[in-house]
Amino acid sequence: MLAFFWSLGAFILALGILVAVHEWGHFYVARRCGVQVERFSIGFGKPIWRKTSQSGTEYVIAMIPLGGYVRMLDERVDNVPPELADKAFNNKPVLQRMAVIAAGPGVNFIFAFFALWLMYLVGLETVKPVIKDVEPNSIASLAGVESGDEIVKIGARSTPDWEAVNLELVSNIGTDTAAITVINAAGVQKELTFTLNSWNFDPDSESPLSSLGLTPFRPDPTLQVGFVGEGSAAQQAGLQPGDTLIALNGETLSSWNALVDEIVDKPGESITLEIERDGQRQTLHATIARRDTPQGQSGYLGVSPTFEPWPEGYVFTHQYGIIEAIGKALDKTWRLMTLSIEMIGKLITGDVSVKNLSGPISIAQGAGTSAGYGLAYFLSFLALISVNLGIINLLPLPMLDGGHLMFYTVEWLTGKPVPEVVQEWGYRIGGVLLFTIMGIAIFNDIARIA
Repeated sequence: MLAFFWSLGAFILALGILVAVHEWGHFYVARRCGVQVERFSIGFGKPIWRKTSQSGTEYVIAMIPLGGYVRMLDERVDNVPPELADKAFNNKPVLQRMAVIAAGPGVNFIFAFFALWLMYLVGLETVKPVIKDVEPNSIASLAGVESGDEIVKIGARSTPDWEAVNLELVSNIGTDTAAITVINAAGVQKELTFTLNSWNFDPDSESPLSSLGLTPFRPDPTLQVGFVGEGSAAQQAGLQPGDTLIALNGETLSSWNALVDEIVDKPGESITLEIERDGQRQTLHATIARRDTPQGQSGYLGVSPTFEPWPEGYVFTHQYGIIEAIGKALDKTWRLMTLSIEMIGKLITGDVSVKNLSGPISIAQGAGTSAGYGLAYFLSFLALISVNLGIINLLPLPMLDGGHLMFYTVEWLTGKPVPEVVQEWGYRIGGVLLFTIMGIAIFNDIARIA
């Protein structure tokens, strides 16, 4: 329950920031163009806070935190007195109206850059992309990847960490081949080619790495207990962090994985654990808990281990000075933008399934997880969502900013506005498409939870 409220709070905070940023873009450029702004609202529905400025703009925070809007004076919906006609949005030159509409997505991209710049100033701890294991006869194995190889480049882009590797692998969905550059443990660089014709990647059940047959390096678990779940079978048995597991049912344990294999196969069974605590051996008795999996019931204790230390140089921090961070943030923002456009294209062509669409539940979970890792990770999450919000709003659907820009572009080129009947039908069709996409995304979220 605590995790739910943490994710909900992080989601509301993230969405509030991103909506405020987007709508501020519309608001700022509208004011600069001389448009009278009637209301600036974060959220929909009944206001829970409001304030009217000296300029007459009403600032509102509403109950439903799933968006926002800027309401501008407009003769098409308002009774505008003659003395304010020049402040109505519809009376502004078409290029000014286009600027007002484009400012929302534009500021989303600027905010993403700022968030990433701040992230690089704060510093983001990350891990070199070194391979631990390669599954036999997998795509990676057939390409020649070996245990201990470090992935340094995919295509023309360098991959200093696992996040970069995942982004570049995802960008190759739907392609026939991908060029991979690795450096082995001896420092020898190899140019490899992944053949992706048979690559079947389901993001709901696996990662891009595992689907290619790759297991990232991480230190091996020890037999020392690192965490005991609240109310778990391990806690009820008396296990504590710092305990060292010696034997299970009288059989000496060789590794943590050996313990897991035994526990998974014994749901509901009573076991005896021999441990060492403060230099003294003790015997504990536990009843293994049950949980349902797609393969049937499995057992679990609710305990996790400590790990061996990372080898020197494997863990490093992306942290740069004020000037260098600007270049890093610009490059990362641009890559997120291009990748978002690529994914939309792959969704249209069918290379990416609509099952991969995510809605507010997945975003909330991502917000909670990133916030739990720290400020730098939360800033990275905000940048990713801000870029996606900007790209999606530029799609040429009449319900979105991109649809308005499409109509205004026609008006600019032809010298006359798009007929109202055409716009009305466009809004209807766009609304159906938009709500269909939203419905699919929410359904996917629910299916993932189920």
